[in-house]
Amino acid sequence: MKKQIILRSILGFPIGITIGYLITVFISLKWGNGYYISCVPKLISIMGNEINAVILQTILCGLLGIGFAASSIIWKIENWSIVKQTAIYFSIVSLIMLPIAYFTYWMEHSISGFLQYFGIFVLIFIIVWIIQFSIGKRNIKKMNESLHKIN
Repeated sequence: MKKQIILRSILGFPIGITIGYLITVFISLKWGNGYYISCVPKLISIMGNEINAVILQTILCGLLGIGFAASSIIWKIENWSIVKQTAIYFSIVSLIMLPIAYFTYWMEHSISGFLQYFGIFVLIFIIVWIIQFSIGKRNIKKMNESLHKIN
């Protein structure tokens, strides 16, 4: 299992950076008025310049990728219930995501900003979980149908 966690972490870093970059492209398309928005202006201000802000955001996106990828090993623990897997995975990724979102100024630094961001995070988590669960359920149904055909 340790080997799987390491492999997933190694793959997670560049995937996290890629997803972070794609998000900035989509944000720029919507709110950039023809310009590329690399970071939240507040992060640029805090970091002193845009390149420092981009470097920090890139590293944090990579760490986010590592966290999500490494913790996905939880879904391979067969003796845990789906409820336990979901609760532990959600807890881990929340503890990774929320501080990174705070430090990169992806959320407003207020209680309402935190609650709003957390609400969006929960909604996205639920949507992705339902999609993954449905795919898994469909795959199991197909395997069972194949087994019935063999018998």
